[in-house]
Amino acid sequence: MPGLAISAFPTVRPLGVDFGAIIENVDIENLTDDAFFLIRDTLYKSQVVVLKNQAGCSPKAQYELTHRFDPNAHGYGHGKTLDAKRSILHPDLKTVPHQPEVQIIGNGHVPEYEGLKDIKLKHPHHKTFHKFTIPASDDLTHTRFYRWHIDAALYDLNPPKVTTLLAVSVPSGRRQTLRYDDDTGDELDVPLGTTAFASGYKMYNLLSDIDKEFVRTSKIEYAPHPYIWMSGAKSRSDGLGLFSDNLELPESELPPIDDSKIQVLPMVWKNPLTGALALQIHPSAVKKIHLRDGKVIDDLKEVREIVHRLQRPGIAPKMVYAHDWEEGDLVLFNNQGVLHSVVGAFAPEEVRLFRQCNMAASEPPLGPDAIVGAA
Repeated sequence: MPGLAISAFPTVRPLGVDFGAIIENVDIENLTDDAFFLIRDTLYKSQVVVLKNQAGCSPKAQYELTHRFDPNAHGYGHGKTLDAKRSILHPDLKTVPHQPEVQIIGNGHVPEYEGLKDIKLKHPHHKTFHKFTIPASDDLTHTRFYRWHIDAALYDLNPPKVTTLLAVSVPSGRRQTLRYDDDTGDELDVPLGTTAFASGYKMYNLLSDIDKEFVRTSKIEYAPHPYIWMSGAKSRSDGLGLFSDNLELPESELPPIDDSKIQVLPMVWKNPLTGALALQIHPSAVKKIHLRDGKVIDDLKEVREIVHRLQRPGIAPKMVYAHDWEEGDLVLFNNQGVLHSVVGAFAPEEVRLFRQCNMAASEPPLGPDAIVGAA
């Protein structure tokens, strides 16, 4: 296609990370149908797409690009849950006043941006969420996966199909050693403030045949108001799910619960373009496992152990793509085919400014038995 060029991620990426693509020379402010179809097809084949040199992308254009993946979607992917002061998401995002589907995230003080003034941003730090933390003396040289997740409310609203992230301001120059601290000795050299991605398709393909059958025929029941429910619990050191210390809030302390809004979703979601299967579970929000024969595993510790065992091979160092952000990078990811995590520890004076956009999907994710038609 004239004027557009696609290139694979650099070959220096960790061995085994076989997803992702860069698309150059795209005018997001004046996006043609042909350019969008190229982006869409590349995304569903590669799961993560980097559009370079998009510093001039407006919040409106970012919203419109994201919305084109699901024209019937309306409203931010988490709905009004950000308004709940007890939600673990509340401190991390601020809404663009004139484009409420777009959120501002980052670190440090920003005097003014997109109609907001005197913005104080705080990059999530693992010490606020993990049970065991890296010593303060190592804080600027070492880091963790903060929380592996899918962008999704997981109560009432469908998981968004696509998330877009724009790097407006990026601190640079430092790298950090990411520690798993799970007795495996696994570590990963990462750029400061990277976003880490793991493929749900790879996660599924790594399973044994027995486990593949199990995940294709089982469903996850997510906790009601999960980001309030989990607010007292603490994460594993690899960021892949929570410890079971009975610190979740009881239902009596949650906002009113409508049972019809509780989500029970397949463990495996089908790619709408390729038909590939992804093991797609938000490990921190799980509550129960519904089996094919109608039985339900409702012991929370057991549920978490099962999910961690299934997902952990897919976040091994050689399976993770850690994006090295440059200002103007607009990254799109298939939110129904990858997990991702915030990473990094910033000094207070290191300013990081990003824009995020996703919308609650107009339909549930496709299960493993869904018939995929023309996209």
